[in-house]
Amino acid sequence: MAGRPRVGILSLQGDVREHGRVLSELGAEVLLVRRPAELAGVDGLVIPGGESTTIDKLARAFGMQEPIRRVIAGGMPVFGTCAGLILLADRLEDGIAGQQTFGGLDVTVKRNAFGGQVESFETEIAVEGFAGPPVHATFIRAPAVTEVGPGARALAALDDGRVVAVEQGVLLGIAFHPEVSGESRFHRRFLDHVAARA
Repeated sequence: MAGRPRVGILSLQGDVREHGRVLSELGAEVLLVRRPAELAGVDGLVIPGGESTTIDKLARAFGMQEPIRRVIAGGMPVFGTCAGLILLADRLEDGIAGQQTFGGLDVTVKRNAFGGQVESFETEIAVEGFAGPPVHATFIRAPAVTEVGPGARALAALDDGRVVAVEQGVLLGIAFHPEVSGESRFHRRFLDHVAARA
């Protein structure tokens, strides 16, 4: 077991199990993170899709907000999908009253950029740096990046120009759900960041 990356999944709410399956298949040791002490034992963190407002409230209730902000500032690799992208954004365009983020990504995100559940859709997108076929992307009540600051860079956009994947150093945020479609290249990219930092 020596040498396996220890990856935490923030397990307050959302599609935790699906991320755990992909990461385990890629050789990572997966730990569920709900408390600050558990966060201290991992080399990287996944913030899954779910309800960004609920995860925000629970993170504060469980004393996780400031520890997560500290590990992000300290250079821990973090991968956020859908709600995770919202929580990694420095700025929200349409947050509810009092909603907060962990921050780290120099981007502005619009929460429900594509409408509600009935507007969920799937499409193919090209991603910078990915060899092989386009990514089959599943968007479920998805956000979009409306502004990419100078600290971050866009990795993928839809045909209409809306940015749906961004990276800033070891932080990776995407608006869709690769864990539900069998797409593992984003998880591999995240694990590469974890390995490089270790």
